[in-house]
This record gives sequence, C-alpha cells and structure tokens, in this order.
Amino acid sequence: MGQRMRDLASAVALVCLLAADTGKAAPAEGTFQGPGGALFYKVRGTRPGRPLVVINGGPGFDHTQILLVPTAWDRLAENRPVIFYDQRGTGRSFALKPGAADTLADQVADLESLRAHLKAETIDILGHSSGGSTAMAFTARHPDRVSHLVLVDSGSPKPADTRSLFSDVFPDLVARQNALESSKDAGSKDESLRLRRTMLFCSPEQRALYIKLATRLAFNQQVNAALSQDIERFDLEPEVRKFRMPVMVVTGRFDTVVPPSTAYRIHLQIPGSRFVALSEVVISRSSKSRTPLPERWNLSWRGRPRADRGTHQ
Repeated sequence: MGQRMRDLASAVALVCLLAADTGKAAPAEGTFQGPGGALFYKVRGTRPGRPLVVINGGPGFDHTQILLVPTAWDRLAENRPVIFYDQRGTGRSFALKPGAADTLADQVADLESLRAHLKAETIDILGHSSGGSTAMAFTARHPDRVSHLVLVDSGSPKPADTRSLFSDVFPDLVARQNALESSKDAGSKDESLRLRRTMLFCSPEQRALYIKLATRLAFNQQVNAALSQDIERFDLEPEVRKFRMPVMVVTGRFDTVVPPSTAYRIHLQIPGSRFVALSEVVISRSSKSRTPLPERWNLSWRGRPRADRGTHQ
C-alpha cells in the first residue's frame, strides 16, 4: 500500500478545492441505522458544508485503514466535513453472522442510509481501492445524490478487466505466496499476508514504515471473501458512461496493485472526467510531512489542470 497510500494522500490534496454547500456541521462521531444494523461513522472538520464521504478499501478493513495518512484528511477537513464509516462487518459497525452475505447492493444501501442520516441532499464521494466499486455503484444507483466523485486506485467498473502487476514485478514472491496458500501449515496464511504487503511497495523504506503501521489494522476475512465475490458479478461500464457530475480518476504511476492503465480506461469511459497520475510523492516518517502536497499539483474541478507532469485531461 506504499504507493497506494501516497496516491491517496495526494488525491486528498487534489480535492481540497471541491466546492462545498452551506449546511449544518455533523457531530464528531456516532452510529446510524443501516438496513442490516447499526453502522459507525466519524467526522473530521467542524465547518458546515456538503460532506465528503470516504469509502475505504479492503474489503475487510474498517475506516482506520485509510487514516494511515492522517494529516491529509485534517487539511481537507479545514473547509468541510469529511465523513468516514465502518462498513458492515468491520470495526465498530454491526458484525456479520457466520456465513452471512455481504453484497455490493448492501454497501450501496448502507451508504444511502448514511447520506440520509447526515441529512445531506447531495454528497461528494471518494472511493479508494475496492471502495471505488461501491462509489461507482452508488453513483450509478443515485446519480442525483452525488455532486463530485473521486476514484483513487480503483478497480475497473468491470472487475474481470482488473489485474495486478504482482506476477510481473515480483514473480518470486508470487510463487512463494501461491505455495503458502495451498499449504495447511500453521501460520501460512499470516506469512502469505505478509508477502502480499511487501509487494505493495517499490520503496523499501516505505514498505518498512507501512508494515509497522499496518500491524494495528484489523482485517475481516469473511467480509473480504463475500464482498469480493459479489463485486466480481457486476459490469458497471454501461453505467459509468452515464456519469455527468465532475469525476476525478487518480492513480499512482508505479502502482502494482491496480496499474495506471486501469485508471486510464476508467477515465476514457466517463465523459469529461479528469485523469491524474502521480509519480513524485513521498511520505516521510514525520507526521508533519505526511501530506504530499507539491505546489505544482494545482488542480481544481474547473479548467485545465496545471502541473509539471503526471496529469492529463
């Protein structure tokens, strides 16, 4: 997730210029009743405005997974409320019963319940990684409720078209991971997960930093398996071609999980969308410098983006 978390932090910086409507500020945290049970949400920012709802990836992580770049959200929340929530079966939201389904339709319904709870006529959405699937599905189902959409390192609207570069960049590690996943030895699953995490990075320094931070993250395998399987059933390409709200598609130039070619295809499918590929971003160990915000990333929703390189319209 090194490149991907850097991409996420930069994407947050890029959307700081999102327009925000006036309105009442939301409480700092709480629960709301979704179709399946109580769901937990948290708010950053005290100023009123149109909420930016953030859908973290996984699936199977709670919202803290996306807070590994905390100061990025603080900056964005200076001018509007930023909403995080724990998806069903994760974190402080209701637990799934053994064998219970978790579908893309469930995720869309939960998000609509959150919007209604916030009493927001419209929301802006940022979907990261697998959260991009929920973001696209919600926008397809409720286009009148979405003012702006940001897709960061998202898979394809047609999941079958999404592939990682792991086997191309890390063939030796992939071979070891495959052997571990077919093994019945105790600890093989943990070692397989560790190997996967090492393949999320190009930088050894960022790899070590992320793995240290990631030890605090809880992961729900049931949610991951159920939702991933359901997402595979869909082809949202015909729907995303109908999007008419401002859409920004953000990727990392060296992302091995979802390569830039996937993001570019999404961009081409959405009329008038903006494609942003980030290549010069660094997250340091200093908490004060973990929001990569080079001044040349001067982007807004209107007009042509200005950047030295790495951005296309």
